[in-house]
Amino acid sequence: MADIQTISPEVPVELHPRHRSLLPFLGLACGVGVSNIYYNQPLLLEMAHSLHIDHSKMGTVAVATQVGYSIGILAFVPLGDVIERRSLMVRLFAGVAISALLAALAPNLATLLAASIAIGLTAAVTHVVVPIAPDLADDEERGRAIGTVMTGLLLGVLLARSVSGWIASFFGWRSVFIFAALCNAVFVPLMLRKLSKLPPHSPLPYAQALRSLWTLTRTHPLLRESAIIGGLVFAAFSAFWTTLVFLLGSNHYHLGAGTAGSFGILGATGALIAPVAGRVADRRGSRAVVTLGLSLLAIGFCILWMLGYHILGLVLGVIVLDLGAQANQIANQTRIFGLEPGARGRINTIYMMIYFLGGSLGSLLSTMAWSRWGGVCALGLGLLGLAGLRHTTGALASRAVETA
Repeated sequence: MADIQTISPEVPVELHPRHRSLLPFLGLACGVGVSNIYYNQPLLLEMAHSLHIDHSKMGTVAVATQVGYSIGILAFVPLGDVIERRSLMVRLFAGVAISALLAALAPNLATLLAASIAIGLTAAVTHVVVPIAPDLADDEERGRAIGTVMTGLLLGVLLARSVSGWIASFFGWRSVFIFAALCNAVFVPLMLRKLSKLPPHSPLPYAQALRSLWTLTRTHPLLRESAIIGGLVFAAFSAFWTTLVFLLGSNHYHLGAGTAGSFGILGATGALIAPVAGRVADRRGSRAVVTLGLSLLAIGFCILWMLGYHILGLVLGVIVLDLGAQANQIANQTRIFGLEPGARGRINTIYMMIYFLGGSLGSLLSTMAWSRWGGVCALGLGLLGLAGLRHTTGALASRAVETA
């Protein structure tokens, strides 16, 4: 059995082959966990017909899952710095499985909404898993380890909608949640088998852990910088994906929502850059990778602006956009996880809360940009401009500190 030795701040884990072999496993766990919040999105129309609910009301199911996920990040991820992490992950995977099964059996909208909130809450297990990756690597290998785990997470985000649509087309929407329940249930024994107990680095009371979120935000300028850049990048990224279905349904394409979901498979190519970005961050520093990521994102939006009404231009733009977004994410998480090893769960909580807040803002602004201003690409480039400005001021401040 491939166990991780007990981790402590004083005794770093060495990168034995058995430890490296656990990184893909953790990546798979992240992919399975994060997939749960995206399964319902392609199913809303079918669920509305099945439960005889108005389409507009059924949209609250996707919102409920996202709200539950945000609350789960705030409530459960800091627990990774408070209690033993293996048991926490086992309980959350079991909770997702039970919640998904409840969704599969839901007889009405109220039950489905409750199950969706519970799915979102417990799917936060994803961000309990991610901070374990740097514990399995020396500082010089931290980016590579995070890149390996994030590959699984990114594939889960990008492929969940397509997998959900495929299963539902053959077996109905309830079968998707049964599939999700089985996938998550499998990780209960797998976590117990693969991992030894993982005590927190510096145990502290839960209330104190929550209060320390503000202290960590205030005392770490690099965390604030990374979170702001991450939030702005995800805002730009979400602006495109939110309005892609409008573009494909326009007179230029006359394609449906199913085609938009299939673009997730194309976007999965962006996950290929994750391990590469991690290695570059280890060798040249995370700032260089942030610069690369922002540049690729800007190029992607320029391609979409000029060639987005031609299918090949749209395909190329999506690929470049995803490569840039994933490179930026790897770089940001590589550097924030190097701040305080004993507070990685709470640091990830702060980062991901701002990250998803940015995504929500981008989705909101994109619908306005499409319907009123007609400039989703302009919006994306504007958000990236703000991210680039924050990146530049952060770099200048860092150099000033180094030369002082």
